[in-house]
Amino acid sequence: MKMISGGICAAKGFTASGVHCGIRKSQSKKDLALIMSSVPASAAAVYTTNLVKGAPLTVTKKHLENGKAQAVICNSGNANTCNADGIEIAEKMSFLLANELKINASDVVVASTGVIGQPLDVSVIASGIPALCAALSPDGCDDAAEGIMTTDTVKKEVAVEFEIGGKTCRIGGIAKGSGMIHPNMATMLVFITTDAAIAPAMLQKALSGDIADTFNMVSVDGDTSTNDMVTVLANGLAGNDEITCDGDDFAVFMKALNTCTVALCRMIAGDGEGATKLLECKVSGAADIPTAKTVAKSVICSSLLKAAMFGADANWGRVLCAIGYSGANVDVNKVDVSFESKAGKITVCVNGAGVPFSEEEAKQILLEKEIDILIGLNSGSAAATAWGCDLTYDYVKINGDYRT
Repeated sequence: MKMISGGICAAKGFTASGVHCGIRKSQSKKDLALIMSSVPASAAAVYTTNLVKGAPLTVTKKHLENGKAQAVICNSGNANTCNADGIEIAEKMSFLLANELKINASDVVVASTGVIGQPLDVSVIASGIPALCAALSPDGCDDAAEGIMTTDTVKKEVAVEFEIGGKTCRIGGIAKGSGMIHPNMATMLVFITTDAAIAPAMLQKALSGDIADTFNMVSVDGDTSTNDMVTVLANGLAGNDEITCDGDDFAVFMKALNTCTVALCRMIAGDGEGATKLLECKVSGAADIPTAKTVAKSVICSSLLKAAMFGADANWGRVLCAIGYSGANVDVNKVDVSFESKAGKITVCVNGAGVPFSEEEAKQILLEKEIDILIGLNSGSAAATAWGCDLTYDYVKINGDYRT
């Protein structure tokens, strides 16, 4: 298994594109993206847990009832959420795209991201669809990745090559997500493609199982969005025997999927709105996995801890505080805490109490762009990891005038 280039176009039979159609005022920003499989594909998706859901999610969920899809269209700049005609718009987007591509409208995944509650003029999207389809290319991943960005500062794409049954398979993905990122379907859009052959039911099982340890363990700001969605299309063009049950082939596919999703999680967390640092909280020695996850998420979500990391302040008491209010059944008198980065590692707490350490050394470790918060609960063998970022002045600036 190895990392490769190409993103969503790395897998056989997938092309992509991105154009500016006019949703965004800036003509230099692409605001419409397309992913296309040359053949109908197995499809699976997971959605936000927010009760307020974007209309595209409702439409996509209906379209994927048969476990099949062939194209994904996504606009940025407008979430198409809380609009009276939202469902109609999402269906229209599917119909217009299907008509241009000569496929079934029910085989279209539709997604939107951007401002909530703003009217969306579907005619603008309609005018951009011909150019969007004409631009489809095996090299179109970058354009599609740009087309789904909102406050993201970097494009997020990844691809992995692996082998199943003697056949070379590939899986790739793109993501958008920078703000309104919180566990339980995080807050982002993720589109994954693979040429592996896998039945829809097993694809859904793989995705649903994976997000528990990946996208549901990411938090930037504690706000769960209305438009979260992760979709996977698997067109089978790699030629492996179709995966229809658990076994070695399914395990390999799960590992490849997880390699992609973990990489995207790190990209999303590291590009949090206003962020200067990626935080990775690793909990070990928990009595069970739920305890490990609860502790990791509580720490990564702590505004005080996030602010301390921005200031390169080794205020480990904020880690203990977050563990204490997490609701996890933890013996706080057994907790160890260390901070680590490429500049080194320093232990700041042992058995729930502070230990002497160099503040200067700690500051140098915390000035790095990627920081590990290592927590040992010393009560078992379970572990979990969560991803987040520091909290900076720029987060408030970005969200103070996001709509206007």
